[in-house]
Amino acid sequence: MTDRLRVSLPDVPLTIQPAPEDVARFAPQGRGESVRLLPASAEDRSEGRTRLEVVVGGWRFEATVESAARAELRDRATRDAAAHHRVADLTLRAQIPGRVVKLWVADGEQVEAGQRLLAIEAMKMENEIRAPHAGKVVRLKVEVGALVERHGELLSIE
Repeated sequence: MTDRLRVSLPDVPLTIQPAPEDVARFAPQGRGESVRLLPASAEDRSEGRTRLEVVVGGWRFEATVESAARAELRDRATRDAAAHHRVADLTLRAQIPGRVVKLWVADGEQVEAGQRLLAIEAMKMENEIRAPHAGKVVRLKVEVGALVERHGELLSIE
């Protein structure tokens, strides 16, 4: 077992896992860069995580650092649980009345959890509907320009 760390930046599609001997290369160089330990929450302590504030070139990031082995174990457990607890088709319904202004998917298309599916405009605001879990779009019930009522069916994901 190695002492690798997983460093995750929320809202940034980046996870790095440097080897312990490489960590020293990531130290701030003193040109506006800084790293500051943030107070640990009860959840951070129970999950074995450390949160850091990292400032580089004026950009501020909150990074989460945890054991790579623990992170990989959690990821594997989450994937296995999701594979064993498949649900029947999930029908997504409109939470607000409005007009469908964008469709990013088609009937039969595979989607990932969090992927944009469609957008509904209501009260001059565009509201994105995202996939709650991975699956295949089935029974797409709307098209661009369609008016939808509150609780109206939009699509199903199997």
